[in-house]
Amino acid sequence: MIVCEDGGVRVRTVDAGRLKLDGGAMFGVVPKPLWTRQIAADERNRIPLAMRCLLVETGREVVLVDTGLGNKEDEKFQEIYGIRNAGRPTRLEDSLREAGVEPEDVDLIICTHLHFDHAGGSTTLCDDGAIRPSFSRARHLVRRGEWEFAHEVNERVRASYLPESFAPLAEAGVLEFVDEDVEVVPGITAVRTPGHTPYHQSVIVRAGRHTVFYPGDLAPTNAHLRLPWIMGYDVEPLVTLESKRTWLTRAGAEHWHIVLCHDPKVATGVARPREGGGCELTDVRYDGE
Repeated sequence: MIVCEDGGVRVRTVDAGRLKLDGGAMFGVVPKPLWTRQIAADERNRIPLAMRCLLVETGREVVLVDTGLGNKEDEKFQEIYGIRNAGRPTRLEDSLREAGVEPEDVDLIICTHLHFDHAGGSTTLCDDGAIRPSFSRARHLVRRGEWEFAHEVNERVRASYLPESFAPLAEAGVLEFVDEDVEVVPGITAVRTPGHTPYHQSVIVRAGRHTVFYPGDLAPTNAHLRLPWIMGYDVEPLVTLESKRTWLTRAGAEHWHIVLCHDPKVATGVARPREGGGCELTDVRYDGE
C-alpha cells in the first residue's frame, strides 16, 4: 500500500505476515471489556496482529524498517504464536517482490528494536542449515543500547530476544550502531522512543509535503494511540507514556501520516490531536485497500 509519494520519495507498507499474542499482555492494565471492543480474542485469549513493515524509496536508497519474524522457528513456536507468514522464504520477501523490490535491492534496514517479530526476518535459515542475513547488500541500523540490552541474561525479556534473529548480522559485519537521534539518510530520521524497550526507536520520513511516522511498538495498534493504553510487554511503561505524549502529540499537531505495525486492519491514517494529548487517525486506510 502506498502511504504517500512526493518529492521523489515513495513510502509504502509491506506485509510480513500475521501472528497472535495474548490480548491481556498487549493491553496491560486496560480491562478486557474495553480492549475486546477494539480487537476480539480467540478461545486462548490471543488476538490477531499484523507484522507490517515500512518501505521507503528515496531515489538513491531503498530502506526497509523492521523485517517481521523470518523462517527459523519450529512448528511448536509457530502454533503458540499463530504464525502465518509462508512465502519464498517468507511473506516479507513475497510482499517486497509484489512492490517491485528484490531482497538484494535493499540498501538499509532500520530495526526499531530486536524482538523476534520485528527483527527476525533480518536473517534466514538456508537450505544448508546455516543462518545468514536475508538482505545480502543491506546494512542494518540498530541502537547500541538495544543491542547490549538484547544480550543481557534477563528473565523478564529473554523470550522476546532470539539470538538467531540478530547474531548472524554481527558475524556478517553488516551492523551499524547509533546512540543519538540521527538522520540516517536524507529525509529519514531514527528517533529514540524508549519504554517498550529502554532503547526502542521510531522512524520519521519526510516525503515532500508529507511526514510519515512509524512508531513501531510505541503504538502498535490504533487502540494504542490513546496515551494510557500501554502494553504489558513494555519494560518501562511510565517511560512509554512520556514517549507517547511527546511523539504522538506532535504527530497530531502536525498531521503526520502514521503507519501501525501490528493493527490487524488499520494500516495507516493521518493524525489529528486527541483531547488530553496524543492523537487519533483520520483518512484511515485498511489492509487490502
